[in-house]
Amino acid sequence: MSEQSINDAMTKSPPPNPRVQSMKNFYRKLRKNKAAMVGGVLILFFVIVAIIGPFFAPYEPSVQNHVNKLATPSSEHWFGTDHHGRDIFSRIIHGMSITLYIGLFSVIIGTVFGVLLGLISGYYGKRVDAFIMRCMDVLLAFPGILLALAIVSVLGGSLTNVIIAVGIFSIPVFARIVRGSVLSVRKLEYIDAVRALGASDGRIIFKHILPNILSPIIVQATLRMATAILTASGLSFLGMGAQPPTPEWGAMLSAGRNYMYDAPHVALFPGLAIVIVVLAFNIFGDGLRDALDPKMKN
Repeated sequence: MSEQSINDAMTKSPPPNPRVQSMKNFYRKLRKNKAAMVGGVLILFFVIVAIIGPFFAPYEPSVQNHVNKLATPSSEHWFGTDHHGRDIFSRIIHGMSITLYIGLFSVIIGTVFGVLLGLISGYYGKRVDAFIMRCMDVLLAFPGILLALAIVSVLGGSLTNVIIAVGIFSIPVFARIVRGSVLSVRKLEYIDAVRALGASDGRIIFKHILPNILSPIIVQATLRMATAILTASGLSFLGMGAQPPTPEWGAMLSAGRNYMYDAPHVALFPGLAIVIVVLAFNIFGDGLRDALDPKMKN
């Protein structure tokens, strides 16, 4: 081999990492979706506010000042005050962490149990599949908010019970999505090859099937955050979720409905906060779905 060939071989760049290349393609497709990028930036902003916002809130969220109750928005109180004289802007900032906390952990519960049930149902099939899916059908027979309301009615009204209730009604959605994905993946040749090599069922499920069906799970989890936040706010609005004086947006909206004509700002700003957060997760989830779909054009 000539010296020139050796130099060319040494200076030749290594082949691109497939994982890195895949991430670049994903980000490039996601960046083309302007709405998804706006949703992602908003979600990042909400997370930052939830973490550091309470340290910079101008007032304590539960401190009452009846002399200044139902004050309209001003330079002193940006969003005005409620019927107890509490600063609405500070309460919304403190409520951000509560809202994201409920959404995150309820989705985690639904994802973990739903994915496990979907994997088992799709992989083993037959009677196991029939039993699990009929149980999921029973849960799906109830509208989501009614199922969550029934669960909270049994367990009692609290943030923890709201998370459990929203997580339970999220399980069937993940289970069905995962089951459908597993049914299509388990028929592929490489699964038969791995099984022929003596791999256990657990290894096949978690090492070879699950990594290949993560895309729909991630998309559904993002979209489910919006549903979880909306459902949790609805439960608090009905008095079955966070209890006073917790600055939860649904509870704030419920209290503000009594002053819709005299002081509409009491209900307006918590309602806008719920709408913006839910909208951000929805449009970001739609963008993720488009970016992770291999059928979409580059």
